[in-house]
Amino acid sequence: MKNSSTNPESIEYFKERAEKLEMEKEELEAKVKWYEEQFRLSQQRRFGASSEKTNPDQLSLFNEAEDTSNKTVDEPTVETITYKRKKQKGQSEAKLENLPTETVEYRLSEKEQVCSCCGGNLHEMSQQVRKELKVIPAQVKVVEHVNHIYSCRHCEKHEIETPIVSAPMPQSVFPGSLASPSAMAYIMSQKYVEGLPLYRQEKNLERFGVFIPRQTLSNWILHGAHTWLEQIYDEMHNQLLQLDVAHADETTLQVLSEPGRPAKSNSYMWLYRSGHTDNPIILYDYQQTRAAKHPRRFLDGFQGLLHVDGYPGYNGLPNVSLVGCWSHARRNFREALTALPETATTTNTKAQEGLAFCNKLFDIERELKDTSPEERYEKRLERSQPVLDAFSAWLREQTPRVLPKSALGKAIKYCRNQWERLEAFLIDGRLEIDNNRAERSIKPFVIGRNYVLNLVMCLT
Repeated sequence: MKNSSTNPESIEYFKERAEKLEMEKEELEAKVKWYEEQFRLSQQRRFGASSEKTNPDQLSLFNEAEDTSNKTVDEPTVETITYKRKKQKGQSEAKLENLPTETVEYRLSEKEQVCSCCGGNLHEMSQQVRKELKVIPAQVKVVEHVNHIYSCRHCEKHEIETPIVSAPMPQSVFPGSLASPSAMAYIMSQKYVEGLPLYRQEKNLERFGVFIPRQTLSNWILHGAHTWLEQIYDEMHNQLLQLDVAHADETTLQVLSEPGRPAKSNSYMWLYRSGHTDNPIILYDYQQTRAAKHPRRFLDGFQGLLHVDGYPGYNGLPNVSLVGCWSHARRNFREALTALPETATTTNTKAQEGLAFCNKLFDIERELKDTSPEERYEKRLERSQPVLDAFSAWLREQTPRVLPKSALGKAIKYCRNQWERLEAFLIDGRLEIDNNRAERSIKPFVIGRNYVLNLVMCLT
């Protein structure tokens, strides 16, 4: 006798088949929904407004100095230098009170101070003032350091040895080179502050009548970084380790002509900085990987609170408590809203509810912006703690109701996994609700991708 469940003519067989088809249908619908979400998010990232969009042509500017440096290139001689100066004028509606002022007066000569009507003498009755903004571009000139050497005529005639004395003279910033401190600082500032690559600086100098190849400019940058700036960097690093509140972040980049690695290999720039209540210290640390050993090495000796995002590479830092980033949490709920189809009523969606909790916390922080750390700590316990409690209950309620791989499911999962860090900002009034301070500090690098290895030092 055949089993009724396997009998193609039995009712049980059709029921089981219908249930199986229904489950397969639900799985396929979930996959289609997930792919639709990913497509909408992809379209938003590709065509939507973004403040982190990067010009791919700028990626190679990061290690331009290392890539073009050539110590075999001869330094230019004084004979190759000529002096040239240009002036430009312009106007601006900006306030000019803090700028130095040059006054040019226009008067009539005594012979011209005669009335054209009656021939009487004219007198000055008023003044008319027009202001212009005068821009004086960089100047290039040769500075000759002449060291006068002295000796004793009496000893020259009557003694066996003659004392020779030289006048004190500062040492060269780069022995055997035409580089001066101002020239080296100018090249670095143009490259790392203004984002002007060396090949453009080479052309700019040619317009001044000076030819200095980019290989030489690269040599100047590397020598200045290793000889002078590295000492400042190390001191700032030591001071950062003495603090008890700091921020950390990291971003990807590609380095061309790096020995032993393909040009398309991903490397990482790690950023570490002080908090808003301390003297601003911003340090970059280049590494080839995103391994957890890098922050562990860099922050060796740091004991305190560290603002981070959700990257697990910061887990397990000794004597360090991690503080989460609510901007990342809010961003995930915004992406969940973006992933919704146009037919969805966003005002009633769960993603909108999650976003509202995050926005409420940020609204409270804006109101407490100008308060002292002590008052901020008290007000957070009074106002932010209830919002966190309600949000935590909402997350637990929504977890079994959403698809884990959906955009909303990922937003909820992020908050639950990071919850201990997300609520850590309550323990100290000096802490911030997000890690935006680190993100803002790394943003210039993300836009230009043109900072020099781990010797970059930035004070804001």
